[in-house]
Amino acid sequence: MQLNGRTIKNAEVDGVEGDDYPDFCDAFFSYAEYEDGTPLTDEELEQLGDENGEMINQLAQDKFNDEADYDFDQDR
Repeated sequence: MQLNGRTIKNAEVDGVEGDDYPDFCDAFFSYAEYEDGTPLTDEELEQLGDENGEMINQLAQDKFNDEADYDFDQDR
């Protein structure tokens, strides 16, 4: 994923709620950093989200599934 011609790594999403499934329209990038380790500003995170809605949805789906798997494993 790129922003302003720079590679993004370690992107994280928040706002992932079960009642928002499967659209996760409330999910947003809460943290990301450039390849050199520089964190994105709030404005850059917003721009990243505006330009990469499908990635937010995929990361939200992954986070939702990971949390569901964890909860399932804890219940055993």
